Amino acid sequence: MGLRHLARRGAAPATRTLAGLPGGIVTKRRGRGSEPEDVRPWSEGDDRRHIDRNATARTGQLHVRTHHDERDRAVVLLADFRPSMLFGTRRTLRSVAAAEALALLGWRIVADGGRVGLAVATVDEPVVLRPAGGERAMASVTGALALAHAGALEKAGEADPPLEPLLGIAASLLPSGGHLVIASALDAPGPDFERLLGLVAERVSVRLVLVSDAFERAKRPGFFPFALSDGRRGSLRADGAGARALDARLSDYAARGIAGLRLDVEAGPETYAPLMERLDAVL
Repeated sequence: MGLRHLARRGAAPATRTLAGLPGGIVTKRRGRGSEPEDVRPWSEGDDRRHIDRNATARTGQLHVRTHHDERDRAVVLLADFRPSMLFGTRRTLRSVAAAEALALLGWRIVADGGRVGLAVATVDEPVVLRPAGGERAMASVTGALALAHAGALEKAGEADPPLEPLLGIAASLLPSGGHLVIASALDAPGPDFERLLGLVAERVSVRLVLVSDAFERAKRPGFFPFALSDGRRGSLRADGAGARALDARLSDYAARGIAGLRLDVEAGPETYAPLMERLDAVL
């Protein structure tokens, strides 16, 4: 709930008409759309077909009517809170960073009139909320995220269940042409995950937020010891290829039509906000 102020930055009616393709340059959608948005005085270069007769007759001056796309945006946020996500060496856990990014995106979507749903992967039964609109819907989403994460922490030592079942459930919440945003490190997603993800991407738009801890991107290879609060000890191995592997994974998904971005846990919500603004523009 405390991230709402960050999500509001840069939010404007113009975001409804941004291009639906990823890239470094944000452009307008082609065409005038079908929903009336504003009536303003005529200016040089305006299309005469857009002249508003009523406003022109009433004021005695030429006025034109502007339009925007009529879009019912339904977006399901898929948060991965499986035990492998309950890990972090900088600032916070990967699971918390995933929730922060999804909350920022969700607030932007409902502020723009869209509908937001939720699917949370845990060791227990998944948490699922159907897409709904308005601030009340996002309040339900943030509350469900907090409760699901608290429950996940109690079973941090268990093995990861596959993501495949939840992927199918999340996709079933969306109409054709809806949007599924997955925030996960995609550790052990399941043997059939890639095939199922391709099938889902044929019906809905899939976007990936690949969560990355600084330790994974360590340039110095070696074994690093750790100790947990419950007395358990062990070591983690870094091979020095983490950043390259993450970028290669994103490139592989992009080649299959599943665009994504890397979310660095240590960066924090202030850095996530512009990333989610860019992601919002292509949904």
